[in-house]
Amino acid sequence: MFHNLFEEGKIGSLQLKNRMIVPPMLTQFAKDNGEITERYIRYYEEKAKGGFGLIIVEDNVIERRGAGLHRIAGMWSDELMEKHKELTHRIHRAGAKIAVQVYHAGREATFETTGGCRPVAPSAIQDPIQSTLPHELTTEEVYEMIETFAQAIRRAKSVGYDAVELHGAHGYLINQFLSPFSNKRTDEFGGTFMNRLQFPLRIIKRAQELIGLEYPIIYRITADELVSGGLTIEDTKIIAPILEKAGVAALHVSASIYKSGYWASAPTAAPSIPFVKYARELKKVVTIPIIAVNKINTPYLAQSILSHGDADFVAMGRASIADPHVPNKIRNNKLSDIVECIGCWQGCQGNLSREEPITCLVNPEVGKEAELAITRAQVKKNVLIVGGGPGGMQAAIVAAKRGHDVTLFEKTNKLGGQWLLAAVAPGKEQLNAFTVWQKTQLQQLGVKIKLETEVTVDMIDAYNPDFIVLATGAKPIKPKIKGIEHKRVVCAHDVLGGKVEMLEKVVVIGGGLVGAETAEHMAVHEKNVTLIEVGNEIAKDLDDAPKVFLMNNLKSTNTTILTEAKVSEITETGVYIEKDGCVQQIECDQVVIAVGATSYNPLEVAIANNYEYASIGDAKMVRRALEAVAQAHIIAREI
Repeated sequence: MFHNLFEEGKIGSLQLKNRMIVPPMLTQFAKDNGEITERYIRYYEEKAKGGFGLIIVEDNVIERRGAGLHRIAGMWSDELMEKHKELTHRIHRAGAKIAVQVYHAGREATFETTGGCRPVAPSAIQDPIQSTLPHELTTEEVYEMIETFAQAIRRAKSVGYDAVELHGAHGYLINQFLSPFSNKRTDEFGGTFMNRLQFPLRIIKRAQELIGLEYPIIYRITADELVSGGLTIEDTKIIAPILEKAGVAALHVSASIYKSGYWASAPTAAPSIPFVKYARELKKVVTIPIIAVNKINTPYLAQSILSHGDADFVAMGRASIADPHVPNKIRNNKLSDIVECIGCWQGCQGNLSREEPITCLVNPEVGKEAELAITRAQVKKNVLIVGGGPGGMQAAIVAAKRGHDVTLFEKTNKLGGQWLLAAVAPGKEQLNAFTVWQKTQLQQLGVKIKLETEVTVDMIDAYNPDFIVLATGAKPIKPKIKGIEHKRVVCAHDVLGGKVEMLEKVVVIGGGLVGAETAEHMAVHEKNVTLIEVGNEIAKDLDDAPKVFLMNNLKSTNTTILTEAKVSEITETGVYIEKDGCVQQIECDQVVIAVGATSYNPLEVAIANNYEYASIGDAKMVRRALEAVAQAHIIAREI
């Protein structure tokens, strides 16, 4: 069924064993001084062991002024290259080919990320998302930058990379030169269509003088900047053949820049494979291979892209973070064992936005492949898990893999806990893939599941476990509001869980993530919704891209959002709120409470002195699934 994925392919002179590629994705695993680390190498080595044909290593900056983040790998000097030799050797030994992406952030850098240097750009125009006005490169400085790029490419070849990828996408420096949105020059590098192309064309030409014509140069291209006044797909259909004629070996087709960057790593609520349409268009105008990218997170999507001729290779980025062994599992027909990327953004792009190393909600071993590898325990134990949410299930899976005898108790009639509610909001059903994977693993590992069973101390004493994991979750907070006991008042969890009927005119109290997504859910089901939040914004802890899609959905459904508003009373006909010093009434048929949750852990005090145990997830402290699953993995690994 997946034969296209395992066909051999070529990018220029480079022969690849299959059509699955790991695209460049920043990790923050390098050092502040640009050196790559053992953690960095091991992360990529795991993907090579997993069967990918080509791994394109993340953005390696060509000079300090070009760093868009801290702890980003550098290729600006020969002294930095020694560790790269070890990286390429280990990737080759594991059976994959390896390329490296060379880039410069241009005006998308800041004083902080460049070590105090002013960012540079083709024109002195501030990036819409960044705070720093860039220095406009002189013509002489542009030529110096061309040489700097070319020397970085020379270094890449010298340490064993099989190819390089020029980062000409996402609003970085090369893209900035190509785009009328950011290039307002009137010298030989601006002012006309062909002048704007001179920067990448001369980089390619100079690099070829240093490394030869046979060494493959892949070009990462933004097919559409998705901003007013920027490049469109029609522009790129003209650019692509010119790049091919210049000697580019393949086009890696992305879209967006920082201003439209919520599309670059499309989150859960975005449609699958949103950029394949651009790959399809560019394939019509060039003969070199086309690489498709962005939210290609299942074997079925990847196979479909190749079988329909939309692209020649598929870049499975976040899919390779969620499960670095995707190719091997496909080849060995172990599809149910694939840990699917759910597009949540929490551990990858979310962490990067906070200048933190990446991790993954569904794969806590990311960046800690050696430290968190699951090994067999020396002594088999009886382990009791109380609670069947994502944390409890993860603890059960890891404990069972270590060889323990595991029993999991869940007081409801299904596994998944509050994670099931998170998957109800529009576009969030993909979250269920993680629950399905966990349930499948529990079954394969022989974990004993006891549903509709509320655990008591007497039951624990009768079971007499060697270790207990308390994963009992959290309970919704019931605020002290006059009229809260009214029969029209319901809990957001009950709405999302299908336990109460949604009425026509609704007020949702609480604009955190649960409240906002409950409002979204009700609004798309044609309810008239008003969302009330005491703070100055809703879903304030949600990562940027998921929040864009949430806010757009709320806007499209005409949901009324009132921030800095406090509900003072709930009545027979509606609610009274205080806003801007005034009291006003909002009529409604139903009031939904979503003001947060508090840990629920009724067993801990009773067992604390009698059993070895650990409390995890919301039972310990209300938190995201990212932290709950990671904590469960770590604790179960030590049992």
